[in-house]
Amino acid sequence: AKYQRCTVHFYRNVFSVTPRSKVKLVAHTLLDVHIQETAFSPMIVSHPFTNSGITALRNEDGSLSMVDLVNNADDCTKWRSTVGKQIDSAENAHEVFALLNPPYYLTFIKFTAAALSEQDLGKLLSIAWTQEECPNQDCNISKRELLALFRSVSPEYLMDEEERQVYESMEDPVTVYRGVTPYNQKNVKALSWTLDRQTAEWFAHRFGEEGTVYEAQIKKEHIHAYFSGRNESEVIVDSMYLEQITESPEPQFDMQMT
Repeated sequence: AKYQRCTVHFYRNVFSVTPRSKVKLVAHTLLDVHIQETAFSPMIVSHPFTNSGITALRNEDGSLSMVDLVNNADDCTKWRSTVGKQIDSAENAHEVFALLNPPYYLTFIKFTAAALSEQDLGKLLSIAWTQEECPNQDCNISKRELLALFRSVSPEYLMDEEERQVYESMEDPVTVYRGVTPYNQKNVKALSWTLDRQTAEWFAHRFGEEGTVYEAQIKKEHIHAYFSGRNESEVIVDSMYLEQITESPEPQFDMQMT
């Protein structure tokens, strides 16, 4: 189900705190965000720490109880307290990150980046990018902010060994593709492209849409990462440096019998 993600605002009163405490402060601020209902509530909601208004909490005796976060204020208070304790007991940023609802991964990273090591930032950013649906259209973080995050991390911290090998073997300049549907046809110059034309074709026609595949050239130095997850052969590019952007014609196959 689709729903409108709520916009998150932070005050800048986070000075004089340690990196780990800042990460937890951001997490607690996200926890306090109002649970946004949808047309499918209470089953489906929008919140940084849950996508459902019906969830289970463990009781002191070890049993589980179902709670309604939308219609029962006491249940919601109990749930927030439980998640808050999990945040407080986390040993590192990764443990806090694991508690989050995936659509809010990038929001969390945006506000904690300055408190993370380059290695942690790279790891969390790569997970968020490959697991969050439509990260190019996240309403809580702009394309400029996303690009700044990728620029701040060495590629070695964004990719695993196999991905780095593909990245290093790319010929310069690199031919990249992007498939867009009528819904996102104005978002051609996005960060996310692919080395595989068939992948772009799938994105152009998913949901039964009649979309368009674009082809472009870009110098390797302007590619910040290569991700092999979900078999998409995805590259993260600085779209300012895309060249020769054209509609990519469908491949022609020689059907002549020999």
